[in-house]
Order: sequence, then C-alpha cells, then structure tokens
Amino acid sequence: MTDLARAEDVWTRLRAATPARIGLGHVGGALPTAAMLDLERCHALARDAVHRPLDVGRALADLAPRAPIIVESRAVGREAYLRRPDLGRRLSERSAALIAPAGADIAIVLADGLSPLAAQTQGPPLVARLEALLSDLRLAPLVVAVQARVALGDEIGERLGAGFVIVLIGERPGLTAYDSLGAYLTFAPHGGRRDSERNCVSNVRAGGLSTEEAAGRIAWLYRAAVRLKATGTTLKDMSSATPAVGFEPHVGRRPDV
Repeated sequence: MTDLARAEDVWTRLRAATPARIGLGHVGGALPTAAMLDLERCHALARDAVHRPLDVGRALADLAPRAPIIVESRAVGREAYLRRPDLGRRLSERSAALIAPAGADIAIVLADGLSPLAAQTQGPPLVARLEALLSDLRLAPLVVAVQARVALGDEIGERLGAGFVIVLIGERPGLTAYDSLGAYLTFAPHGGRRDSERNCVSNVRAGGLSTEEAAGRIAWLYRAAVRLKATGTTLKDMSSATPAVGFEPHVGRRPDV
C-alpha cells in the first residue's frame, strides 16, 4: 500500500467514527465540490429549522389525548424572538393569566426554542416516556410554549406551584444536527434562576441520544435532585453508573459543604 493510500485509509476510518467534517480534502484553496455542496445543504437545513414555526395544531394532535395549555412569550413573532432573547424568557400577559396553581411535583414544558422542528419531532414521544417513568408523581398540566427560551419554564413552574420543572426545548441547530432536543431541569423554579442552577440532557434525536435513554437520565436526575434539594453544578449525572432509575443516587457536593 502506498503512503497516499495508507493516509486515505486512516481518514476513511476516522470519518466513519464521527459526524464531524474531517479529512475532506481540498481543490487548490477550496473544498471539493461534493463537500461544499453538503456544507451548504446542512447550513440551509439549520436555517430552516430556526425559522420554521412550531405547528401547534400538529403538536396537539401528536400529544392527544392530553389537552396542553398553549402559552407564548412576550416575543411577538420569530424576528423579535431571535433579536430579543429577554422577551422569550417571560410570559405574555394573556398567557400568564392561563396558568393557575396546580400544586404538582413536576411541570413539563414543551417549547419550540431555536429548533421548533426538534420540539415537533422529538417532543411528543419524550413527553409520553417521561410521563410513564414519573407516573407515581403529581404532574402539572402539560404546557406547550411558543417563542420560548429555557428560562420561561421558571415562570411557568412557579405559577403552576410545581416543585420541579422540565423544559423540553429545541436546541440551537448546527451543521451536523438541526433537530436536536434538549431537556433543562430546574429544582424549585422561580424567576431569576441562573443557568448554573439547571441540569441539561441534550442531543435527543435520531443519531444522538434516544428517547428511551434521555427519559431515563431525566427521571434519574429528578429523583437525585429531590434528595439533594438542588439542580445545577451541585448535581452530577451518574445515571449511567446505576442499574436503575430508582437506585440510590450519587450526587455532587452539597451547597453547605
């Protein structure tokens, strides 16, 4: 085998191990045509994922027989949502009036985020799996949020009187994944919570983390958070090291240590 063939064989094996764009080659100072066209295609898919709105009617059909509460943030339209992240973190006045205290253990919010496609595709099956794993708990009415940022869940959870909120939200699209859903978990949600006070389970999609595995991690983190009475940097995800969701959790440092 020549040195050139041996080098190409190495790159072939490396490319098979990762979706990252590596070893694409070059033609002069540019990418080969095939690699360039693929890059442009993926860029277009990512842009479409950001701008295409959540089909609320389809979401309601996929979530049936549940009857979710439909809310919106203070961002009026997609352009305002993208330009003003702060507006996506607060409920509109009309939406705030729709949410009444439910005294639940957990509130689940399905939010469009930066990839409504991810919420549309991965959201309903993950909601169903979570409800099955957490069926021993009091679940607040499901909420579907439009033009939403992660922190919108804090206000929703607080208004529902829930002790815990799980926000399932479309993540920022990239050039290898444009339909990835993230789950953000917050103990004792209320306005002003910091990102460091949340846990995240990300990359829920075909080719990433399966719905089954994601739901298991989320359920494990919930039960560990209840024992610790905190989420965020003090709670470490050790779900893969335990044989079952209900197993004695290992958690990180307590805030008072």
